[in-house]
Amino acid sequence: MPLPLCTARRRTPGRRRGASRGPRRHGGGIALTPEELARALRAAGVREVDVSARRRAEYSSDASLYRVPPAAVAFPRDAEEVAAALRVCREAGVPLTARGAGTSIAGNAVGPGLVLDFSRHMNAVRSVDPETRTAVVEPGAVLGTLQRAAAPYGLRFGPDPSTHARCTIGGMIGNNACGSRALAYGRTSDNVVELDVLAGNGEHLVLREAGDDGAAAEGTLAEVRRVMARGLAVARTEFGRFPRQISGYALEHLLPERFAPARAFVGSEGTWGVLLEARVRLVEAPAHRVLLVLGYPDMPSAADAVPALLAYRPIAIEGIDARLVGVVRTRRGGAAVPPLPRGEGWLLVEFGGATPQEAKAAAEAVRGVGALESLVLDDPGQAAAIWRIREDGAGLAARSFEGRPAHAGWEDAAVPPERLGGYLREFDELLDQHGLSGVPYGHFGDGCLHVRIDFPFHRQDGPQAFRAFLLDAARLVAAHGGSMSGEHGDGRARGELLPLMYSAEAIDLFAAVKAAFDPGDVLNPGVIVRPAPLDRDLRLSPPPVVRHPVAFRYRHDGGDLAAAVHRCTGVGKCRIPAPGAGQVMCPSYVATRDEKDTTRGRARVLQEAINGALPGGLRAPEVREVLDLCLACKGCAADCPTGVDMATYKAEVLHQSYRGRLRPLSHYSMGWLPRWSRLAALAPRAVNRLLGIGPVAAAVRRLGGIDPHRPLPRFAERPFRRSLRRARGRRGGAVAGDGPPVLLWVDSFTDHFAPDVAHAAIRVLAGAGFAVRVLDRPVCCGLTWISTGQLDAARRILGRAVAALAPYARDQVPIVALEPSCAAVLRSDAAELLDAPIPPVATLAEFLSGLPGWTPPDLSGLTVVAQPHCHHHAVLGWEADRALLARAGATVRAVGGCCGLAGNFGMERGHYEVSVAIAETQLLPAIREAGEDAVVLADGFSCRTQISQLAGVRALHLAELLADGRTAAAPARPGR
Repeated sequence: MPLPLCTARRRTPGRRRGASRGPRRHGGGIALTPEELARALRAAGVREVDVSARRRAEYSSDASLYRVPPAAVAFPRDAEEVAAALRVCREAGVPLTARGAGTSIAGNAVGPGLVLDFSRHMNAVRSVDPETRTAVVEPGAVLGTLQRAAAPYGLRFGPDPSTHARCTIGGMIGNNACGSRALAYGRTSDNVVELDVLAGNGEHLVLREAGDDGAAAEGTLAEVRRVMARGLAVARTEFGRFPRQISGYALEHLLPERFAPARAFVGSEGTWGVLLEARVRLVEAPAHRVLLVLGYPDMPSAADAVPALLAYRPIAIEGIDARLVGVVRTRRGGAAVPPLPRGEGWLLVEFGGATPQEAKAAAEAVRGVGALESLVLDDPGQAAAIWRIREDGAGLAARSFEGRPAHAGWEDAAVPPERLGGYLREFDELLDQHGLSGVPYGHFGDGCLHVRIDFPFHRQDGPQAFRAFLLDAARLVAAHGGSMSGEHGDGRARGELLPLMYSAEAIDLFAAVKAAFDPGDVLNPGVIVRPAPLDRDLRLSPPPVVRHPVAFRYRHDGGDLAAAVHRCTGVGKCRIPAPGAGQVMCPSYVATRDEKDTTRGRARVLQEAINGALPGGLRAPEVREVLDLCLACKGCAADCPTGVDMATYKAEVLHQSYRGRLRPLSHYSMGWLPRWSRLAALAPRAVNRLLGIGPVAAAVRRLGGIDPHRPLPRFAERPFRRSLRRARGRRGGAVAGDGPPVLLWVDSFTDHFAPDVAHAAIRVLAGAGFAVRVLDRPVCCGLTWISTGQLDAARRILGRAVAALAPYARDQVPIVALEPSCAAVLRSDAAELLDAPIPPVATLAEFLSGLPGWTPPDLSGLTVVAQPHCHHHAVLGWEADRALLARAGATVRAVGGCCGLAGNFGMERGHYEVSVAIAETQLLPAIREAGEDAVVLADGFSCRTQISQLAGVRALHLAELLADGRTAAAPARPGR
């Protein structure tokens, strides 16, 4: 039975006579072409406006299922530009949508007209006042930036959604964000003091949390009071029933006895006005926190325990499911999940205190409340690992338990906490009835449940199945007295469902209040009031079709490139302004702060190309533009919760684009570097002398597509293999040592540019009691061909490498690789390119760490600044290296992010400035801060090259540090 939703325009109570009845739109579009809109905006003083197909593709979606390409995207620099943009949109009847980080899961941050991105320029934390415990922020300020600014005073902003490292304050105000610790600190609406906004009618308003400084007879707020006076009975009975009632407008804050327009504005999803600045309340952060983990037979049983736990006044009560933990173990390895109590569902209960003892005592007092087992974690590292599972839930749950894609849509419904257990049981039954599955988690202390569901969008009837489930799910929540949205807002996903939760009178009241603020319906139309159908504009409908064969196998996506690029759900973890240690993604965004340089922005453009929206498909110029600054670092393969692997997609695009055609010059120079290196090895000294001649070097750079700022690499005067020819002949195949054999795989870079690394590794392995062997002939993994998209050649080269290594693998001879990127090819790309068994390859740290009785050299007192290679981090994991150095007694600081060179990227013409900017974000400052006595460690050849060229420091490979101990550090810095 179809739901009688509020899609038809009804008479709006309280509309002022003469007010505009809506934007002048025609044919379902807007009144101006994108180019006309851009001209009008620029003429009005808006300096940065972009109507390119690429930019509109990047902003066509947020973290939701919806695709609504805008007509234009603008980046306002100040309040005057915002006012100018709003004025143009009001006069031309163009919809306006405000956007921060674009992490909205309900489709709140997409629109067909103008999108204003506040995150580029209007992103400052203007002030922090510890005396009043308030902060003044611009709408594009990232929550994590505010938290860092407040931390020195022992303060923080209370609400903390899982996207805290990239979500903006403006977005939090738009959706009334809550997060894990809203249980203790309240929602965003509970933490605003004053909001500076432009109403949709153009009026400049200063909204306060209490009152409006007088009862003016005219103006927007006066009209709001008149509208509310006619709906008092509805407002007093239907709103504010429990804290997570986020759906609709929070009209309880507009009652005359507690008129709080600032609090009511929070959660209006950009449909009332545009935020210019906010004064927010800060809270005192506990000095110490302890995490109590409680295990239960299942998630409903865990939910049943929540009311009793609330009596202990914890900071947070979060729920995670065994299926979510299983996804983490599968994706990140067992070490990523600390030991958990027995059970299939867990509650994470956080307590705080002035001392560690006080916090732990609070947690200990709750042990065993209805749980199978409990565990108190006072180790911050273990607690952080558990919280990472919860924080990455939205992305990790994007693959269902059965491995199918899982989606948002019914994402954050909430019920009163005492009803949560019963709701969960009925919700599971509802999923079964519809033949669906999902991975639940959420803010159980507030009764808010998150779940990603495997809606069958791969079928033609996917939208109908999606719609049918949402209608039944909405009825279920309403029956439990709940809210369709518990923190993310209604957006395009749930606005149409509001009549199942509210009376017709309440729906009319929403429209009347919206009309008081925005009579022209310019701001985010189709959201909350007169909503668009929830199954309109779905990004995955109809299912995309790839019209050409692919080179990679895409084993985890059914061989479908479209499914692979649609892994990106838009959660925006690639937008973190400053990734911490242990995260790489996304290096170029850190340098440029441009959406096109995020993994998400690239994925959106690829989606448009594959879906047929971009003429030229994968060969479209927009695709080349968006991939130009992709370093192919593979950071996203590990850091993106949904497992997007942009390095692979870029290689595929280059392969498809240039197959059978002339390629960029750098593909022939750096893409074929191992080949040129073998030729140079015939006379390396002569080659170096020749390349040292200025005009010759300039010509080589020009012909090779190499940036003129880059020094050309010097070839080793005695390549590794040449130095071992006689030794191999004397030892019958082993080059050093006695004992069981181990094969040292000496890659092209080590052989021709860094033979000292191989010699050091031989000394380490021989000293560990092994007979070290080296392949008779040079073997290349094909990495440079892969990164430049020459995949037919890469498959042949890699096939030869696998064939050469296979006999050793069959004989169970361990294979140790020195170059992390080459080892990563064997661990990842080989299985995607070859239909053959892949020999297991270990890094030096992995191999040594697994040896019983082996003891590392004493490095106590030594400070090591380590730059893990991006592929090492993403594919292999750097944990073995960290643990080995700790065993040796070294003090280690692992630098987050990328070195910026990333193979051929930083060498290519036009990439130098970005490469240096990336290095300056973390690597170079860490080296400068470490001081003269620190050792710089980098296993990757490209990392060592970048450090040498930009910092003037000789970085060591782990093999060199282990072989020579403290003496290896002596020549690390010039002038010692």
